Amino acid sequence: MTGLGMLNSGVTTQLLLSLFDIEGVVHYGIAGNANPSLNIGDVVIPHYWAHSALWSWQRYGNGPENTLPLEDQDDYTRDIGYLNIAEYSTNFRSNNFLNNIWYQPEEVFPVDGTPEERQHVFWVPVEDVYFNLAKTLESLELEGCLNETTCLSTPPKVTTVDKGTSASIYLDNAAYRTFIFDKFNVSPVEMESAAVALISYQQRVPFIVIRALSDLAGGGEHSNEADTFINLAANNSVKAAVEFIKLIPSTKKDVSFVSI
Repeated sequence: MTGLGMLNSGVTTQLLLSLFDIEGVVHYGIAGNANPSLNIGDVVIPHYWAHSALWSWQRYGNGPENTLPLEDQDDYTRDIGYLNIAEYSTNFRSNNFLNNIWYQPEEVFPVDGTPEERQHVFWVPVEDVYFNLAKTLESLELEGCLNETTCLSTPPKVTTVDKGTSASIYLDNAAYRTFIFDKFNVSPVEMESAAVALISYQQRVPFIVIRALSDLAGGGEHSNEADTFINLAANNSVKAAVEFIKLIPSTKKDVSFVSI
């Protein structure tokens, strides 16, 4: 059990890799859904993960043409892009002093690199062997009903997707959900997996993340759906994770779980 948020999951993953001889990391749990083509109960397995809450928050009056503080020192960049909060204002005729948020890559120091030489990464790739194995789970039958009277409107499925994103923020906002999907093509949005990905990437340990969609991250017509479907989603996530483990070729090392 990692605990909630990026810090807890990052520390837990590092402890796991420091204390045990680990062949690979399988991380699983639930997530919000930002992809309108997917449904609650679906299990998604992204190819890339990013931490989307490392920001450079720009002062009012500056815009895309203005260099960010410390950008010339390679601390920050405008390459990934930004969210203009004013575009989501309820009054488009007025200015919004919150201005722009620029997304930033993480600094990483891979274990096989020179310790003093940092690298930058935004999209962390899942191990290709693991990702290809995960594609064989797409025929797996998942739970579609909570009980005899409450069932999902669409039978859930396992699917591989392009991207997922994490931040220590519980997302339940339709405008930001739409923005982050349109900008980054992300499907699951949650609070831990990117930290697992970053630590595994730095330590050069293969990893994969399996997340079941419990809610629409603010995109539904009513209150957040996770209160209703969290157990169904969690069960589907566990089922997919167990079936994935069965596909991994046996090795002399243990394959361990980082669970939520």
